[in-house]
Amino acid sequence: MILLLVRNAWRQLARDRAAQVLSFVVPLVFFSIFAVIFGGGPGGGSRVTGTSRVRVVVVDESRTEKSRALVRALEADSGLRVIATLPEASRGGGRPGEPFTRDVAEQWVKRGDVSVALVLPAGIENSIMSFVGGESVNAILLSDPGDPVAARLLGGLLQRAALRVSASGGGTLDVGPNSAVDQMMPLRFEERPVLGKKAESPMIAFYAAGIAVMFIMFAAAGAGGALIEETESGTLERVLTTGLGMNGLLLGKWLSLTSFACAQILVMFVWGMLVFRLPLLSHLPGFAVMTVCTAAAAAAFGLVLASLSRTRQQLSGLANLLVLGLNALGGSMFPRFLMSESLQKFSLVGFNAWALDGFLKVFWREAPLAALLPQVAALLGFTALFLVLARRLARRWETA
Repeated sequence: MILLLVRNAWRQLARDRAAQVLSFVVPLVFFSIFAVIFGGGPGGGSRVTGTSRVRVVVVDESRTEKSRALVRALEADSGLRVIATLPEASRGGGRPGEPFTRDVAEQWVKRGDVSVALVLPAGIENSIMSFVGGESVNAILLSDPGDPVAARLLGGLLQRAALRVSASGGGTLDVGPNSAVDQMMPLRFEERPVLGKKAESPMIAFYAAGIAVMFIMFAAAGAGGALIEETESGTLERVLTTGLGMNGLLLGKWLSLTSFACAQILVMFVWGMLVFRLPLLSHLPGFAVMTVCTAAAAAAFGLVLASLSRTRQQLSGLANLLVLGLNALGGSMFPRFLMSESLQKFSLVGFNAWALDGFLKVFWREAPLAALLPQVAALLGFTALFLVLARRLARRWETA
């Protein structure tokens, strides 16, 4: 009898595709995602090789042989990607090929082009290995507090670069990462955050955006399942015989899901404002734009999942697989700045990554509405794509 129960359980699993997805596919997807993030990819590798090098803008205001040697030592470090001159595609301030100024470097950090910038003030060449207090000139790290790793890593690698320059008399010296001299502080620096100065709880914007985007995706997928229930009960067939038609039905469902998602986001951010002092009122225009665009894309995404699934069980399995996978890649579960550059670019295949970037621009970077154009355009494009796909998938109900 016990063996019969075991066989029946396996037979039920064999017939239930949603249960198979939840039991085997979803765990494999999550294992693969986090293995790529933390393990350096399918071929293995260390944590360092699995993530991207820190991109850092360097401003050399000293322009001496010793400061240039310090920049060369930083460029030779495998943990950094140094940008010392303006690239061809640079936005604002200066011509391509010119050295960075302090103001331009600060704008790059504020826009999110880099997480940290290094300024070498005039007189820095006399401060390397000086070990004096008030008379020394400090290097300056212009940082984005939203990425706490970049500034700390740069601060440590800056010490090693200074040791190389000092030990070689202005050239470079190969000092291993585990060398005892790495424990010294040959060059003092001070960190100056350029973002989050006005916010009492600056990281709340990250949490509110990430959680809100993730849960409206779940809610839209679940609410979209009403189409499946109407199909099973015969309600959908009766609706299609009226003058509404499938186009009108999908439009009505999409508008209702969009309004529901807007309400969810609003409740999340109002709660953040009341309890955690999130500065919602001072960012209402950008918040409204991102909320509507994000809700519209999430609602259309929910319709695609509902149109693709034939049963509630299939919808549940598909929603868990796609929603959790997209949010793991999109930044709701793990900061995207800690991922490799290739993985960061790949994560943009999900609309939630664009939505999260937009909310962070509004609340963290305090960007103007015009700066939201890439995120808004991407979200509207995803919305149109999802609606077209949902309409094509819904044809099976018209021909049934």
